[in-house]
Amino acid sequence: MKPKVVLAFSGGLDTSFCLKYLAVEKGFDVYTAIANTGGFNEEELKSIEEKAYKLGAVKHVTIDVTQEYYEKSIRYMIFGNVLRNGTYPISVSSERIFQAIGIIEYAKEIGAKYVAHGSTGAGNDQVRFDLTFQVLAPEIEIITPTRDMILTREYEINYLKEHGYVADFTKMDYSINKGLWGTSIGGKETLKSDQTLPEDAYPSQMIADKPETLRLGFEKGEICSINGVHYKDKVKAIQEIESIASKFAIGRDMHIGDTIIGIKGRVGFEAAAPLLIINAHKMLEKHTLSKWQQYWKDQISTWYGMFLHEAQYLEPVMRDMEAFLLSSQDHVTGEVIVELHPYRYVLVGVESTYDLMKADFGEYGEVNKAWTADDAKGFIKMMSTPLKIHQFVSEKNKK
Repeated sequence: MKPKVVLAFSGGLDTSFCLKYLAVEKGFDVYTAIANTGGFNEEELKSIEEKAYKLGAVKHVTIDVTQEYYEKSIRYMIFGNVLRNGTYPISVSSERIFQAIGIIEYAKEIGAKYVAHGSTGAGNDQVRFDLTFQVLAPEIEIITPTRDMILTREYEINYLKEHGYVADFTKMDYSINKGLWGTSIGGKETLKSDQTLPEDAYPSQMIADKPETLRLGFEKGEICSINGVHYKDKVKAIQEIESIASKFAIGRDMHIGDTIIGIKGRVGFEAAAPLLIINAHKMLEKHTLSKWQQYWKDQISTWYGMFLHEAQYLEPVMRDMEAFLLSSQDHVTGEVIVELHPYRYVLVGVESTYDLMKADFGEYGEVNKAWTADDAKGFIKMMSTPLKIHQFVSEKNKK
């Protein structure tokens, strides 16, 4: 009986080569699996399945982990307003952990002794896949032909042709990775520090030129409605916001940051729904949370995003941070009004029964209602005491 290997399969050149190579050269029964986190439609998934069987897969499966990805990752990134380096909503990179979990669980289910992926040795994904596989199934050996053999595209294409598989593997000008929480775009401009992506590199183009008002409803921090329409399925809500806002070419930017392996990297992205949701949620929090809740959320969220990006999702402290983030959302309920314009959006304001501005204590810069003028004078005098002491001592020692 041939040994079983589960290959994380996307249908691209590297994983196509791995499938044929593992079957022909290594004598494996290759089981292919794609873990969908919301980035593939039915037609794309069917095409990937057909490629797998043409290349000789014993069995191909699609593992849908989209809901799990939302429940265990995206909602906490929203609670934390997570933007890596203040810019990137950790789009496709956050999906990799859940794809790896889905793949390794399938490998254990069918009793495979090996698991394989097509990552190279120069990126972050090799860490995310390997680390997750090792933690969840240390008894299963990891095989990575593309990384180990340091192959060229030409070698892989010729190998596939020699073994009877011909496909259009023309290298696109840009590498596109689409996911529920955003789309990353890599290309020649992203490899340089002084250039940015051209308009036509982005998958979504601007086709809406008239301003539109969008009302985003939140309940305890989670997106729950769009223009008054309630969504029980949060994944569908995110997809609907993306379909509305992407027509305005909103959510484009360039992320520059430190990779897990220690080098700097740049990637373009478009993430209309994530950026709208995160920034609308953040505005609602400004109205409904205390300043210290906001402060400590910012500290924890920075660490949470960094750990998630760097493949540390299974670190126990992540569950502790999630508990804090969840607890902070009790009063984050209400609607945020957003105006959509070509290439930009405006956060207009919020409506919430938890709005701390509505408390009848005073109107900033206008009228004090809960204290007297003498109260204010005394408060300011007490606040000045430590500053007066420091000033007094400083001046005394100058003499």
